[in-house]
Amino acid sequence: MNLVECLALFVLAALATMLLVPAAKRLAVRFDAIDYPSARRVNKEPVPRMGGVAMLGGLLVALLAVFVGMCVLGWADPFVPHPSLKVNYIGVGAGVLFMFAVGVVDDVVDLKPKTKLAGQVAAACIVVASGLLLSSVRNPFGAGFLEFGWFSYPLTVFYLVAFANVINLIDGLDGLAAGITAISAFTLFAFAVLTFRPDAAIMSIALAGVCVGFLRYNFHPASIFMGDSGALLLGFSLGIVSLFAVARSAAFVSLLVPLLAAGVPIIDTALAIVRRTRAHKPIDQADSGHIHHRLMETGFSQRATTLIMWGWTAVLALCGVLITRLSGMGRIVVFCIAAGVTAYGVLKLHLLDPVLLHHYHPRKKTKRGRADGDGRTDEEAGGSDSEGGSGRDENEGAGSGTPRS
Repeated sequence: MNLVECLALFVLAALATMLLVPAAKRLAVRFDAIDYPSARRVNKEPVPRMGGVAMLGGLLVALLAVFVGMCVLGWADPFVPHPSLKVNYIGVGAGVLFMFAVGVVDDVVDLKPKTKLAGQVAAACIVVASGLLLSSVRNPFGAGFLEFGWFSYPLTVFYLVAFANVINLIDGLDGLAAGITAISAFTLFAFAVLTFRPDAAIMSIALAGVCVGFLRYNFHPASIFMGDSGALLLGFSLGIVSLFAVARSAAFVSLLVPLLAAGVPIIDTALAIVRRTRAHKPIDQADSGHIHHRLMETGFSQRATTLIMWGWTAVLALCGVLITRLSGMGRIVVFCIAAGVTAYGVLKLHLLDPVLLHHYHPRKKTKRGRADGDGRTDEEAGGSDSEGGSGRDENEGAGSGTPRS
């Protein structure tokens, strides 16, 4: 497919998503899939949260346009996997629909964490069974590839589930997850074009179109949230596209493209896991220690916070592509820029404070045998966290609410 055809898919996906958002709102209201204001949320008014319905519609319209273009306009068939892959695209699509269904059910009935995770793993298994595998990487120390063998199956499942959840966890402010996914999808589109991966190119440009179209209603002040139906759909699709883009790549550093493109949500998720583990809380329990909360605590508005995180994502994504196009000192310089920008953000926002506090103030046993995070007894600590609190140490700030996810 040429760039004009890709542009047409982008526009169609965006327009279809915008047109379907009102219907998604009505559906959310009918099933009471609404985010009501509370101490744990940043929205001040009730907002429908089934935006994923409109997003899926946008993707399906783009897919239909591809088949119409092939049959009527003579477009080339883009569904040609890398020679090393034997992928059943219908099976991959079934996995995406299953993940979307998990998100929809969670939006309506609020699934238990283990049940939702089981559904996510099942969706990833469907994709893996369809032949899409992270089965090897280019040997960075010599010729040929490093084959993962049977380990490629659990590795790919973990990779896809992780991608789905990093987008889900970053969905805490109006337009944040949609914008980050759009930037990541544009990055993968550019990489797919440069490496002649037509399937990855059309999937990524359609995904970017869906996100841009959804931002018409989702940017602050949002009139609809994507919900788990949208966040899981976007994250899972992004993971799938990245596998199509980097499978059997000629360069080991190509693996950095999807990882850097999604670098901000990956960092945010990793820090959230450490933070909640240290606080002896479930890793899926929402808190107010995410990157966007820290930015808002410093005085930035929702819009400014979202734009800053978009910019951070864009810098890392651009560095990811440049690293694959450069060599020698140029590659080192770009890598240092990406590392420097990330280190500045982490240190400036004190994102490592929970880890450092745990290191310098080891947990001590209390009389009842329960360890307190800052070494104080239960009486000195003032008891447990208040209802609706952030669960972070006092010196981390009160927070401004928690993610919607």
